Amino acid sequence: MTQVLGIVDIVWRGRNIPVEKGAKFRLGGIKNTAVTYGRKVGRAQEFQGSEVMATTELEAGQRWGNTWDPGEGELQVVCDTGQTFVMYDAFLEGDIPEITGGEGGKIELKWAASAPEEIGV
Repeated sequence: MTQVLGIVDIVWRGRNIPVEKGAKFRLGGIKNTAVTYGRKVGRAQEFQGSEVMATTELEAGQRWGNTWDPGEGELQVVCDTGQTFVMYDAFLEGDIPEITGGEGGKIELKWAASAPEEIGV
């Protein structure tokens, strides 16, 4: 039986960030956009950045500064199917995340980056 993606691990600046089930990532790179002219359709290429979204929990003894930082750093998306995607210029995007109490201290994180380098497999 073939294994398919089940577990995604996130490594932010060398620290493993445990994430809930349902983490999402979109790999950046060149994409085609349809361009209609006359009775024809052509394509124009443009760059689309990488995006990684994950939810983690606030743990006892955890330093907030190890999770949230406005600067850039290395982000790795490690898949249990053997692929690892490394983005060297990643940064946390958007507002400072809210921490949801009563449900484990959920923290929703969203990173943006350039196209990743795929290593492994």
